[in-house]
Amino acid sequence: MVDLEKAPPARSPEGEPVPRADGEGCLVVAVRLPVRIVALVLVLPVRMAWDALVVAGRFLRDTVLRPVGRALAWLGRALFVWPLVGLWRYVVVPVAKGVGWLGNVLLVVPAVWVYRWVLTPVGRALAWCCAGVGAVLTALGRGLYAGLAWLGKVLLVVPAVWVYRWVLAPVGRALAVVGRELLDALGHAWRIAGHLSRAVGRALAALFRWTVAEPARWVYRSVLTPVGHAVRDTVLRPLAEAARAAGRAGRQALRSARLSVRQARADLRRTLFGEPERPPSVDRREPSGAKARTLGSSTTALTKD
Repeated sequence: MVDLEKAPPARSPEGEPVPRADGEGCLVVAVRLPVRIVALVLVLPVRMAWDALVVAGRFLRDTVLRPVGRALAWLGRALFVWPLVGLWRYVVVPVAKGVGWLGNVLLVVPAVWVYRWVLTPVGRALAWCCAGVGAVLTALGRGLYAGLAWLGKVLLVVPAVWVYRWVLAPVGRALAVVGRELLDALGHAWRIAGHLSRAVGRALAALFRWTVAEPARWVYRSVLTPVGHAVRDTVLRPLAEAARAAGRAGRQALRSARLSVRQARADLRRTLFGEPERPPSVDRREPSGAKARTLGSSTTALTKD
């Protein structure tokens, strides 16, 4: 908890109050407590909203912004950076080197001659003239500056110093005390609001878990799973077996119908065109044991003694 009340002022052995080291007086003590209470009441919803926005922002950054940013960065490099680097390296730099060499050949020598024999003498003459005019103007400026400085000091500086010393400084000290207390109160209120926000968040999470998640889990495990198993064993499996049996019966009926149609076409073909000619049968049986080659003789079925 934050110490919202100040300790009583310390007293000397003679019973007189000891002045505080931080220079705080009765105005500070009178302003601090109500300011901190009001600041806590005003800051608490702002801090809770801030914490919610921070959580949402982190989730959005990790799931959306980072992948999109990486993809856009790669696309930007592929579309702009790499083409510009290639253009600069293989086009602009060679052209600039060629132009620089040509300008050096056509212009660096004539320009040096003009600078040395024309511009330098003219510049020195102009510099001598400007130096004389500058000396005269400097003397006039110094006198004018001294007069204006004295007039400004009398008309502006002295009244401003008096106003600052006897008006602005006391008001500034009072406003500094009030502002310091307001900032201190806002800081304490922000920290307290953070603790309260986290406590409210944990309480809401626990309430959601015990009112929604745990009952839903219990219903799933204790009610829906047994009911699903019962429906699967008593309804779905018999229906599946019946469907498979019906499919087998249908396939068998289709096969029988196909055979009947094939037999009917064969009968119709025999009726219309007669029996087809059959090729002569060839005896493909193996030779008998008497004609076959044996292990004890050198004769075979093709060679005889």
